[in-house]
Amino acid sequence: MAKETKDYSKYFDFSDAKVLSEDEFGKKIRIKGREIHIISEPNHRQSKKRRKEDVQVLYENAVPEELQGIGAGKHYIVYTFGCQMNEHDSETIKGMLEMMGYTATEDRKEADIILLNTCAIRENAEDKVFGELGHLKHLKTEKPDMLLGVCGCMSQEEGVVNRIMQKHGFVDMIFGTHNIHRLPMLIKEALFSKEMVVEVWSKEGDIIENLPKKREGLRAWVNIMYGCDKFCTYCIVPFTRGKERSRRPEDVIAEVRDLARQGFKEVTLLGQNVNAYGKDFDDIRYTFADLMDDIRKIDIPRVRFTTSHPRDFDDHLVEVLGKGGNLVEHIHLPVQSGNNEILKIMGRKYTREIYLELVGKLKETVPGLVLTTDIIVGFPGETEEQFEDTLSLVREVGFDSAYTFIYSPREGTPAAVMEDNVSMEVKSERLQRLNRTIEEYSRKSHENLRGQIVEVLVEGESKNNASILAGRTRTSKLVHFEGSKELIGSFVNVKITDAMTWYIKGEVVDVPQAEAAITQ
Repeated sequence: MAKETKDYSKYFDFSDAKVLSEDEFGKKIRIKGREIHIISEPNHRQSKKRRKEDVQVLYENAVPEELQGIGAGKHYIVYTFGCQMNEHDSETIKGMLEMMGYTATEDRKEADIILLNTCAIRENAEDKVFGELGHLKHLKTEKPDMLLGVCGCMSQEEGVVNRIMQKHGFVDMIFGTHNIHRLPMLIKEALFSKEMVVEVWSKEGDIIENLPKKREGLRAWVNIMYGCDKFCTYCIVPFTRGKERSRRPEDVIAEVRDLARQGFKEVTLLGQNVNAYGKDFDDIRYTFADLMDDIRKIDIPRVRFTTSHPRDFDDHLVEVLGKGGNLVEHIHLPVQSGNNEILKIMGRKYTREIYLELVGKLKETVPGLVLTTDIIVGFPGETEEQFEDTLSLVREVGFDSAYTFIYSPREGTPAAVMEDNVSMEVKSERLQRLNRTIEEYSRKSHENLRGQIVEVLVEGESKNNASILAGRTRTSKLVHFEGSKELIGSFVNVKITDAMTWYIKGEVVDVPQAEAAITQ
C-alpha cells in the first residue's frame, strides 16, 4: 500500500489567527490563545535564491555580558537529530548556553530549557521530532516555565514552522540554521515576553567567528564552510543551509592549531560539500586542497573530512591526500546511484565513468585507501536494470561500508513532484540486496586485516561489554579488544585476530611504533 502523502496545505490556514501588532521588529499574532512573536519566518522562494551580496565575517561576542548569568542555577538538554553538521551546531548551542550560566543535565524533569536540533533530510527524521514534541507536551504542562525550542534544518521549512504554530502552541522558540548565534537574545525574549518567538532567516547569515563550543571526547569537528549550491533534485539541504560560504583559511587553521594545543587526537573538517571550499573567495585563490596541505603540517595525529561531492574532487586534492601523514586513508565519497540516467535525473552532474575514474586515481595515489559512500534506492523511475548498475558499481569499487536509503520525497524539492512509480515492496527488496552486497565487501575487507597490526585510537568501553575496549583505526574501522581503562584516550597497536561484518577483534601488542607493520 502506498504511503499517504502529507498535506502541508492545512498548516497554512491562519484564518483563526488575530494580528495584534506589526512593525519593523516583526509581527505579533494570537493563535488558539497563544501569542506568537514572528521576528522573521522561513520563505522557500527566498531560500532558493543565490544572492550576490558579500558575506560578512564577524568576530563578535556571541553572549552579551548582561545575559551571561541569565541561566545561573538552571539546567539544559539539547537533543540532536541528523548529521555531523547538526552535531557541530549543537556543540555551539551548548557552548552559548553554558556561557549564559546553564548546566547540562540528562533529567528532563530537572531541565529549564530543552532544545530539539532537527534534521530535514528524510521524512522519518521529521516524524521523530514531532513524536518527541508529543512526549514533551506533558512535561511542559507539568512545568510551564520550562523553555522548549525547535531549531536546525526542519525550522527552515515553511510547512514545519506553520505546523508548530498551529498544532504545537506549547513550543516557546523556533529558530533556524543561519541565526544560531542569536540564541541568547531569543531566550531572553521568550523568557520575558512569555510568547512563542519565531526567528528563521531565509537569507543566509554572515559567518560568525568566536562562537563558544562545548566539545567532549577525543575528536573534534571543525566547520570549514556552510551551505550547498549543488541542488541535487532529491535534497532539501541547499534550501535549509543556504548558499556556499567558506570560512577564512586563517580562522580554520587557527582553530585546528588550538585543538591540537588542547590535546585533541582527531579533527574532522565539515561542510555540506567540502570540495567546494574556497570557490567563493574573490580576493585569494585558495582551495580545499590548499587547506588540507596546510593542516597536514599541524601537529594533530588524524585529520578527516566529510562530505565530498565527486564533481569537485580535483587532481590537486588527490595529490595532497597522497602525502599521507596525519591525512587518513579514509574517504567518504557519496555516489547515490551507479546508473547514468538516474544520476542525471538526480542532478549529480557526473557520470558513472567519471566517478570510477576518480576512484582509480585515489586508489593509485593513496596506499591502503578505504572508501565509503551514500546510495539511494528506488529513486523515481528507477528500473531493475538501473538498480543492477548500482550493484555492479558497488562490486567494482569494493566499498567498505555505505549509508543506504530508500528514496524519501522532501517537500519543496524537484524530485517531490516526480512520479514515484517504484513500489515500497520493490524499494525494500532492492535495499536488502544492496545491503547484502555491501556486507559481503565489508566482511572481505575485514578478513584481509586478519593478522595485521593496526593503529587504534582508544575511545572507551564497548557499549555491550565493560571489560572490552573499543576504538577506531585511521580508516575508521571499529576495533574491539581487551585492555586496561587507562588506555582510553591513547593510541595503541592492535593485532587483528577476528573479522566480523561491522567490526574487527584484536589484541594489544607491545610493538615499538617504528617497527610495527602498521596498516589501515
